[in-house]
Amino acid sequence: MAKSGPKAKDPAARAAELRDEIERHARLYYVEDRPAITDAEYDALLRELIALEGAHPELLTPDSPTQRVGGTPMGDLPSVRHEIPLLSLENAYTPEELAAWVTRVVERLGRTPPLVCELKIDGLSVSLVYEGGVLARAATRGDGTTGEDVTPNVRTIHAIPLNLRAADAVRKISSKVKIPAVLEVRGEVYFPKKSFAALNAAREEAGLPLFANPRNAAAGSLRLLDARITAQRKLSAFLYSIARWEGERAPASQSEGLSTLEGISLPVNPHRAVVSAVDGVLAFLDVWRTKRHDLPFETDGVVVKVDALADQKRLGQTAKFPRWAIAYKYPPEEATTTVTGIVVQVGRTGVLTPVAEFTPVLLAGTVVRRATLHNHEDLARKDVRVGDAVAVEKAGDVIPQVTRVLLEKRPRGAQPFAMPARCPVCGEKVARQEGEVAVRCVNPSCPAQAAERLRHFVSRRAMDVEGLGDERIDQLLGAGLLEDVASLYALTVEQLAPLERWGEKSAANAIAEIERSKDAGLARLLFGLGIRQVGEKTAKLLARRFLSMEALGAADENALTSVSEIGPETAHGILDWFARPPNRALLSKLRAAGIRMTESAASSATGGILFGGVFVLTGTLPRRSREEATAAIESAGGKVSGSVSKKTTAVIAGEEPGSKLDKAKSLGVAVWTEDDLDRALGAPA
Repeated sequence: MAKSGPKAKDPAARAAELRDEIERHARLYYVEDRPAITDAEYDALLRELIALEGAHPELLTPDSPTQRVGGTPMGDLPSVRHEIPLLSLENAYTPEELAAWVTRVVERLGRTPPLVCELKIDGLSVSLVYEGGVLARAATRGDGTTGEDVTPNVRTIHAIPLNLRAADAVRKISSKVKIPAVLEVRGEVYFPKKSFAALNAAREEAGLPLFANPRNAAAGSLRLLDARITAQRKLSAFLYSIARWEGERAPASQSEGLSTLEGISLPVNPHRAVVSAVDGVLAFLDVWRTKRHDLPFETDGVVVKVDALADQKRLGQTAKFPRWAIAYKYPPEEATTTVTGIVVQVGRTGVLTPVAEFTPVLLAGTVVRRATLHNHEDLARKDVRVGDAVAVEKAGDVIPQVTRVLLEKRPRGAQPFAMPARCPVCGEKVARQEGEVAVRCVNPSCPAQAAERLRHFVSRRAMDVEGLGDERIDQLLGAGLLEDVASLYALTVEQLAPLERWGEKSAANAIAEIERSKDAGLARLLFGLGIRQVGEKTAKLLARRFLSMEALGAADENALTSVSEIGPETAHGILDWFARPPNRALLSKLRAAGIRMTESAASSATGGILFGGVFVLTGTLPRRSREEATAAIESAGGKVSGSVSKKTTAVIAGEEPGSKLDKAKSLGVAVWTEDDLDRALGAPA
């Protein structure tokens, strides 16, 4: 009888050993950037664990490394309400503005507090909730109050541990910190530069549009409905604050909080410093002004925070920003390149926009190939010509723009650019209305305008039709399936399914989205129609005042200008739109397609309980978000303003109110609590 070999390890013990080993190497590779084994060796460990869990399904756990890649795509991203709102930060663009912020902090506290300097990561804000040490939920920032549940996608990010206790055991940290029962942390998901470059290279090879910058790519990747695609994009993350800590020994300061997060294996940016005064902040800024370009991720500034949490609480917040933190943005970078051509684009309202094309140049971490020149006056002022050497920068490190022409390098014979007398798309004559800078194509049937109108109509803030992006709109126009926004509602699954990259399921989903949009309501429809001077806010005002498209179309200038915040210019734009036969014909087609052209009476600003009242919100209300309070006031006929004046009916003050409360008291304006608001609305307090 043959001798038996070494006794095989118990499957449960081997699975636990493999999980620990895989988590350790994942952290070394994705977080600490010092891999200890080859990719092939890592894959071998992962395959062994997959095989072991397959043979013993009872060993499979939700936090296993094998579960990082999601299964079937989601139908939609569920909404998540943040228990603690994610406020945005006040920005500073000069050392003087930064010093002024420090002065305000010192004046409020009566002393100079320690300050923490952290690199500002250019990514997408997220909130992670761990329960019992296990990742339970991940959500995007959204509007600060409500975000989107992206848990399956975040689980694919190797830098983020699925189980804090397991990750902590792997690192063998001799930390006395106990992992809390509930931990909510805030951070930034970002695209490493190498991963972003590889993604764009693959898209270029496949003939797909390139992502403009790593931030946009990260945002798009995290919001994909299929986590398997997210997993392929190799996102990473840094966490920068603790929002909730339900357990013992909660950190007492920002710096201690960051060290604590590191101690329980969460990814924290190592480039930070605690300084004692504004000079220390400025020194930190100087160090990273150029050094940041050598980092493997994008950063466009530095966030400065008051260190002690007790001081943060004492400083409080305004309606928009915490008073204890500020984001310093580095000035836009500038590069020089050569203009190779000037083309003219046509927008949805017919406006002709010149765009400079130039030799590709690396600017603030991305390759830039073109920049808008805004209008013919901007073009004439800068006198940009083909062949010119120009200085290019990114406004806010995002939008490329030509700042000036290097005249000393202008080639001989370079000719001034003249705007075309005819539309470059449809060939019709262009016109410029008196008092306007814009040159327009006045042909309502211009194909370029039709495409832009369709893109605007289906956008999130208008009719919100998911699944019809720019490429698909162009595809449907090219196939002759669309001619105007009304033609969307004549599309069928049978027409869409045979098209390239569609199929039955995508076609059915698109038709369902189009059908759903029929009930979007009058305000969204008005905004979606692209009436000149009618933005999102004006569309809501008009919908609440007139309640139906028919009533709005019959209104004269006096009726229109009687609506708050609508002046003669906007009224003329509305009257002109309704006077044009093609627009009236479009409304008839939309009505025949079953589009709702009314607003509910509950949304009317006329005759409501708070009709005619002007209200200002300050601080955090106990039961409502700012958006919910605004909606309640507006639905009752009131108006919400951002500033306090003698015309203010009441200031509604919550916890940590700002300077608006002081101004209200000085002007003798009534101050309400949320209970007072409930009573005014007729609801029980």
